[in-house]
Amino acid sequence: MCPISTALFLIAAFLALIYVFLTWNFNYWKKRGIPTAKSWPFVGSFPSIFTQKRNVVYDIDEIYEQYKSTDSIVGVFNTRMPQLMVTTPEYAHKIFVSDFRSFHDNEMSKFTTQKSDKILANNPFILTGESWKERRAEVTPGLSANRVKASYPVSQRVCKKFVDYIKRQLVMASSDGLNAKDLCLCYTTEVVSDCVLGISAQSFTDNPTPLKGMIKRVFEQSFGFILYMVVVNIWPPIQKIYSVGLFSKEVEEFFYGIMRKCIQMRRDNPDQQRDDFLNYMLQLQEKKGLDAVELTSHTMTFLTDGFETTAQVLSHALLLLGRNPAEQQKLREEIGKGEFTFEQLSELPFIEACIHETLRLFPPLLAARKVVTEPYEFVNKNGVSVKVYPGDVVIIPVNALHYDAQYFEDPHSFKPQRFLEANGGAKKYRDQGVYFGFGDGPRICPGMRFALTQVKAALVEIVKNFDIKVNPKTRTDNQFDDTYFMAALKGGIWIDFVERK
Repeated sequence: MCPISTALFLIAAFLALIYVFLTWNFNYWKKRGIPTAKSWPFVGSFPSIFTQKRNVVYDIDEIYEQYKSTDSIVGVFNTRMPQLMVTTPEYAHKIFVSDFRSFHDNEMSKFTTQKSDKILANNPFILTGESWKERRAEVTPGLSANRVKASYPVSQRVCKKFVDYIKRQLVMASSDGLNAKDLCLCYTTEVVSDCVLGISAQSFTDNPTPLKGMIKRVFEQSFGFILYMVVVNIWPPIQKIYSVGLFSKEVEEFFYGIMRKCIQMRRDNPDQQRDDFLNYMLQLQEKKGLDAVELTSHTMTFLTDGFETTAQVLSHALLLLGRNPAEQQKLREEIGKGEFTFEQLSELPFIEACIHETLRLFPPLLAARKVVTEPYEFVNKNGVSVKVYPGDVVIIPVNALHYDAQYFEDPHSFKPQRFLEANGGAKKYRDQGVYFGFGDGPRICPGMRFALTQVKAALVEIVKNFDIKVNPKTRTDNQFDDTYFMAALKGGIWIDFVERK
């Protein structure tokens, strides 16, 4: 055999070995009597993770649509790792709520370590087992109704500045309108930094602090991190020798630096104490003996969870109200022209329904990936059962359930009345296992009350002062951004605000 032929043979043999390695267990679920979604070498059942030509949730949605009528569970592969996807709301509700103990942790915890990502590793969404339970118990009192109420005057003050800022931006606006996401991020940056830390990010000035820019960087998933997750699923032992953080070291140091300064300022000025989240954390530090890293990580939970997600919800609410003038007018009639106390704000049913409908159409959690923590048996519609074991991953197709016409009539339309209390409210859909705007069960978003208050307060002031219209630059469908891990309208949201007289 000539050298060239030998080389070609060796290359072919090597490629064949790689192919076998990547696909040898693609019959994992079939051997157990469970149907399996189509899978490909290296990318598994979700090619969009790697191609990034569309949001990966559409891969999940297509599998859901293909199997929901015939099966309650379907086998999938994340690269070469077998995982199970449920297709019924009954199982979705069990995983989140009634059988929570068997699905206690989130898959993201597998890719995050204290060494590579101190901020993310200390977030309650990532924490596992007893660590999550302890952190949840510590963080939740800081987000109680009384503390949110205490911060409400701050929110109102920021909302007034927000309206003035929009008016100033209108003077300079181009024919493309204003970027709703950037506007809303200015608002959430200002309100969260003030409510949590007692400082101003100067978001509504010509010289904002670097805070807003760093917040944007926090949630920009690098291709390196995505590739790392793919590689870990191909060869899990790599986690023991190498890890990649979602947050860059520069971003991490920036936020830790802010925290250190704010803590020191608070200690140097005891006469300027406020009943805010930072004050609560300082009290917790004294009570629990937290070290500086723990204190900072705890407080970062309030910051990172409050900035981006709330800005996304508010910008999409503006989009949907702009597209639906009749619903916008209903909201304006509910709001009227007066000011609201915290209690009165909490008793506006239509504004809350608008927010829940926004979360249904643009859910921050597109799909939940839960780690099995206790052995569990699933039974398919044909009676075939299969057991999953600790370490396995089960996927709940949140977005697919939110858009299923079987549970939501005319699911692509914005119909807030679905969530009015007279129709059962959000609780009805959560209990049915078809709505997860804030998650559900013991791991439901701890900042839900705070986020709702911030979004409501902003919507009240905006709807009172402006007619919201969608600029033609904005797409007319609900297609999600190709690569963002939360639901975000592809191409951005561009709004024309018309000042009301």
